[in-house]
Amino acid sequence: MDPLITTVVLLFVGLIALLTLLWAVPVRLWMEAFFSNVRLGLGNLVGMRLRKVSPPAVVRPLIAATKAGLPLDVEHLEAHYLAGGDVDRVVRALISADKATIELPFQQAAAIDLAGRDVFEAVQVSVNPKVVQTPRVAAMARDGIQLIAIARVTVRANINRLVGGAGEETILARVGEGIVSTIGSADSHKAVLENPDAISKTVLQKGLDSGTAFEILSIDIADVDVGKNIGAELQTDQAEADKRVAQARAEERRAMAMAREQEMRARVEEMRAEVIAAEAKIPLAMADAFRSGNMGIMDYAKYRNIESDTHMRRAIAEGDPDDQQQS
Repeated sequence: MDPLITTVVLLFVGLIALLTLLWAVPVRLWMEAFFSNVRLGLGNLVGMRLRKVSPPAVVRPLIAATKAGLPLDVEHLEAHYLAGGDVDRVVRALISADKATIELPFQQAAAIDLAGRDVFEAVQVSVNPKVVQTPRVAAMARDGIQLIAIARVTVRANINRLVGGAGEETILARVGEGIVSTIGSADSHKAVLENPDAISKTVLQKGLDSGTAFEILSIDIADVDVGKNIGAELQTDQAEADKRVAQARAEERRAMAMAREQEMRARVEEMRAEVIAAEAKIPLAMADAFRSGNMGIMDYAKYRNIESDTHMRRAIAEGDPDDQQQS
């Protein structure tokens, strides 16, 4: 083989080997750790590569902790990285807690981080409480007037309850529920408007932060607006409903009366038809009586007299149409 080609191949192989060595052994990172008084061997850094741990993600937070005076074990940091945690965030949280004289062991900080909470933000909120604002909460006093309130809740993170404790949404929901119950128990909306801090005092005494990851420091009513007259609207709606029910019942009674009237008219027409049919049989019965000898001419004359007398009495009682026309 040509010596020139052999030299080029050897140089290429040597370059690949050097790049692989530099990747496996982060010399620069080792030097940063060495001059920061973090005693790590090159074997530890190579082992991190083999264990699929990013050396900068572990070593640089370890350097920051050492400079802050926190003795941390590199193996614990590696284990937290392999568990899917954020080593840098945990270390920054530990440094902040140490400066604020808050007791926060590494295992607790790692557990909070693995639970999905921002442990660094939790330490900051524990040192510097934050204010969360509730949405517009509508409630009705006993006099029927609606009030719309907005509250600002000052909370401080409780480090010991971050794992398993409820979040800000629970705090806001409980505060809103407390505002509704407090306004609802007021006899008049004017009393609430005159003394809105009574709402915050009543709500604050209920221990709404139990089981949450926060401690409520204060509840301040930011704004109270007067809404609708719900009581009057309810009474109006009830009156309208009663009116519709009464109208429906009256319509039902009218329909039943009309049905009865139609039924009575039908019965009257039926009886009239029966009377007409019976009257039509009278001449036939009289003729039959004449033929059989059961009725004589005098009897027929008496019948006519009685019929004329009856017609006269009826005309006098009802008024004769002919006389009315003449008059």
